[in-house]
Amino acid sequence: MYLLGIDLGTSSIKVAVVEIATQKNVATAQYPEEETAIKSVQSGWAEQSPNDWWQNVQQAILKLNSTGLFDPKEIKAIGIAYQMHGLVVVDKNKEVLRDSIIWCDSRAVELGNGAFEAIGHEKSLKHLLNSPGNFTASKLAWVKVNEPEIYNRIDKIMLPGDFIAMKLTGEITTSISALSEGIFWDFQNHEISEDVMNYYGISNDLIPTVKPLFSEHGYLTADIAGSLGLATGIPVAYKAGDQPNNALSLNVLKPGEVAATAGTSGVIYGVSDELTYDKQSRVNTFAHVTYSEETKHTGVLLCINGTGSMYRWAKHNFASQATYADLNILASKAPIGSNGLRVLPFGNGAERMLNNQYTGAEFLGIDLNLHNQSDIFRAVQEGIAFSFRYGLDIMRENGMQPKVIRAGRANLFLSDLFAQTFVDVTGIPVELYENDGSVGAALGAGIGAGIFKTTEEAFSKHNIINTLTPQHSAGYEAIYQDWKAILEKQLAR
Repeated sequence: MYLLGIDLGTSSIKVAVVEIATQKNVATAQYPEEETAIKSVQSGWAEQSPNDWWQNVQQAILKLNSTGLFDPKEIKAIGIAYQMHGLVVVDKNKEVLRDSIIWCDSRAVELGNGAFEAIGHEKSLKHLLNSPGNFTASKLAWVKVNEPEIYNRIDKIMLPGDFIAMKLTGEITTSISALSEGIFWDFQNHEISEDVMNYYGISNDLIPTVKPLFSEHGYLTADIAGSLGLATGIPVAYKAGDQPNNALSLNVLKPGEVAATAGTSGVIYGVSDELTYDKQSRVNTFAHVTYSEETKHTGVLLCINGTGSMYRWAKHNFASQATYADLNILASKAPIGSNGLRVLPFGNGAERMLNNQYTGAEFLGIDLNLHNQSDIFRAVQEGIAFSFRYGLDIMRENGMQPKVIRAGRANLFLSDLFAQTFVDVTGIPVELYENDGSVGAALGAGIGAGIFKTTEEAFSKHNIINTLTPQHSAGYEAIYQDWKAILEKQLAR
């Protein structure tokens, strides 16, 4: 018997089938092969089509089934991980009314700042654990102000994973974790935030039914089951944002445990048992997958928009025919510090850890007689690692003191150079695991469907594949401080 995990990423859909008895990933597929485009009709805007997501999910599942490595009819539950903070709006017929305004879209920043001032900084941070910023509630407010004809037709709003579950089951549900990432949740009163809804003039009727994150969010309909070769009636038993799910996939469930990922965006995610917040909202706190009214486990999330997106941009513009493995080999030929070339990788929307400023990405110190492709790609990897260190220091200011960080061997952590640079720059050992988001979603489905009795049981057969320890931290410290001084000069403009 098996579990199916769906990971709705910004770049593509990844799916995995996990065998229940062994907890092993038996098959994986990705669709499309090329990275999905982000629509940006204005600077700072970012949208994708939910209907495209759905088509890609179906194609990914059919591609997975075609491996012949498992019997699709033996899949017993489905779990979904998804890119966080996106806004999906549908009418009474469950038809999408507009493209999704996704996580890295900056258009709602000023609306969020207005809400922060009106509600009050102290009250917002105490009750929401965040400034409303450019999160989902503010994105919805932008639609209300700028597209009233669409807003007036909205029957329900959803996060991206809620939408995929709706297409699979016909049911629309959400969770406290999802509402918290949209800044709809009042942690003190344990309810949908009256302050946010009243300030923006949003009706609670737009919010779907709230269900536990690990629970049955609907059952696969007969027509969808038939088209995908699956059994009718199996449950969608888990839905979580990609970063809480990444933490789950790495068994980061207890206070003090920390996970990292470096996909399109880069994230450090630490679990806390306190309703903690950063006074400047440079890092954000949401309900973790294990959050409940009794067990208030939160996830403290540092997000850097321009990580994998920066590396992809560099690849397409400086070595479009090379593979990422080729680029990693190239980068390893340059010395530590990339011969003085510095990269600020902040070109994918306003960065929360930079107080919602949008600086754009920059290459600095280019020497036309010295620098080559090796320096460029090493400098990009170093710039991304430096941005992680900058954000990690903010997390340290807020009481998060990780002794080790867990990461899946995926995306930028596939690069031995990047992984070691990350360790050297942060000074923190990294434990690498094979699990990724789609495997985590599958295991989450097993928990939600009651196949695994506890979260611990779901990860009882998962082991570390490698541990990296700092090797060159002293050599990197002066280089990092030079990079930091450049960044702070840019921010002071």
